[in-house]
Amino acid sequence: MSVIDNPERHRFEYEVEGKTAFIDYRRSPGVVALTHAEVPTELEGRGVGSHLVRGTLDLVRASGDKVIPACSFVAAFIQRNADYQDLVAK
Repeated sequence: MSVIDNPERHRFEYEVEGKTAFIDYRRSPGVVALTHAEVPTELEGRGVGSHLVRGTLDLVRASGDKVIPACSFVAAFIQRNADYQDLVAK
């Protein structure tokens, strides 16, 4: 299972056990604003949110874009994981 970009819904998605965790985004040239993360209640406490953020940031890195971590969950993840701090748009 991996995180995918769903551009029609403007979100990154991660499906687990038939449930979808996602991060909404807004794109601008060279920048992706990550605005809201949501993990279904049934999947909470199992690392799904962290996997979702890590996979999302990996996709953004691969595209060459930067991120604006407007979502507090994403911002906290980046703060705790120095290897993703270079992705934050200045």
